[in-house]
Amino acid sequence: MRSRSVFCVVLIALLARPGFAQVPDAMHRAPGTTVRGVVRDSIARAPLAGAWVQLAAADSLERFVRTVASDSLGRFTIDSVPAGRYALGFFHPMLDSLGVEPTFRELRVNGSRSVRADLAIPSPARLHAAVCGPNATAGAVVIGIVRDATGRDPAVGVTVLGEWMEYTFRSGGIGRSRPRRVAVTAANGWYSMCNVPSGGTIFLSASRGADTTDLIEVSVAASGFERRDMYLGAAHAVARVDTMPRADLLVLPPRRMRLGDGRLRGVVLGADGNRPLAGALVRISDGPMARANERGEFTLTDAPAGTRMIEVRAVGYYPLRRAVDVVPDAAPVRVTLSTFKAMLDTVKITAVRIADRFQSGFEERQRSGFGHFLTSDDIARRGAVEVSDVFKNLPGVRMYGGKIFMRSAFKPGNMAANEEGNYACAPMFYVNGNPMFDLDPSALDAMMLAKNIRALEIYDEAFVPPQFQQGMSGCGSIVIWTK
Repeated sequence: MRSRSVFCVVLIALLARPGFAQVPDAMHRAPGTTVRGVVRDSIARAPLAGAWVQLAAADSLERFVRTVASDSLGRFTIDSVPAGRYALGFFHPMLDSLGVEPTFRELRVNGSRSVRADLAIPSPARLHAAVCGPNATAGAVVIGIVRDATGRDPAVGVTVLGEWMEYTFRSGGIGRSRPRRVAVTAANGWYSMCNVPSGGTIFLSASRGADTTDLIEVSVAASGFERRDMYLGAAHAVARVDTMPRADLLVLPPRRMRLGDGRLRGVVLGADGNRPLAGALVRISDGPMARANERGEFTLTDAPAGTRMIEVRAVGYYPLRRAVDVVPDAAPVRVTLSTFKAMLDTVKITAVRIADRFQSGFEERQRSGFGHFLTSDDIARRGAVEVSDVFKNLPGVRMYGGKIFMRSAFKPGNMAANEEGNYACAPMFYVNGNPMFDLDPSALDAMMLAKNIRALEIYDEAFVPPQFQQGMSGCGSIVIWTK
């Protein structure tokens, strides 16, 4: 990919001179043949729109160069091309993001017959070999560019950290570790990270001094190649804010949050993509929050700039988390939430299998002794009415400031600390096997009653089963099965 040839030199030299896009002699040539083709994105397996395709004469006696843009289907057409030998290549911002040079190929034009010449971004396999070496076959590669959130200039010397959870099954039990990879951005802001797991989720963050991104979730494709650009920003003051009105049901406790000077706009819609969800709650992790208006539109002000994680909730809808870029003049974010009914409908055909998974899996996990388990009979004996009542006086669990916390060896602190240890970790919740992000007691009470709980599983950080571990929180998990 980095090799040189006379055609590459000719193409790069001509592309470096944008004023030489059309010389007078070429404008008055007799009509020649037509060169047409399609530019494809081999990574997304889709046409590449907006690529600048350039055809440059490689013969020393010719001075012909023509530039066109590919359309929405990746197609391009260059007409009136005289016979000769040419270098054909293209430019696109994705090439910079991937850290590769402009792609080129040799092309010969003879007579007036049309010539078909397709172009493409290198395949994931070729990029993987180029970045990690031809013998690096294990694992995947993640690449991208880190830019400054304010001016969008490439950020040099930024530390990019990648982490994931890894489980080892041993005769004495299940071992858990947190492998990590560290990369530093080059002068053009580019970074690469080899030997990360493919077909799963890793967690990326970037930092340089006080400027950071959030810890974002990245799903690495099974092909073993993933591209993720990030924007580096600063979080300014930290302030205490009031909770949202209780009438909205999704009550949030008072909390300390990061503030900045960024702004994020967007719209929240229902599953059909047309119905606005008025009153939906949108917030940046540990940052400001906002409610959607009657048109589903929201605006987050005083947001920390950079790549951040937003959480979107609406009563009766499945919560959503996604990474967004808080940068000047960013396009509005469009969020679509699915109803719980829609989510259940999608698995209705396998409902029997889900029930079987609970009946056998719950009993097996209960016999393992690695967690704390409650059945519906246990909950009834406690006399609990609200779901939040169930969590009172549970081993390893505490309610503090309207939130549920668990003990943590990874995140020690003094929040609700007592003689039994430190409770500074918010556990991950799963309802019927589905992850539910950042639930608080009031949201649980709004979703169900205690009598609707079929079983409850509580795991501290050291013994969370793989299927109930989400993110790099270092916290435990609470699994709720409903009747």
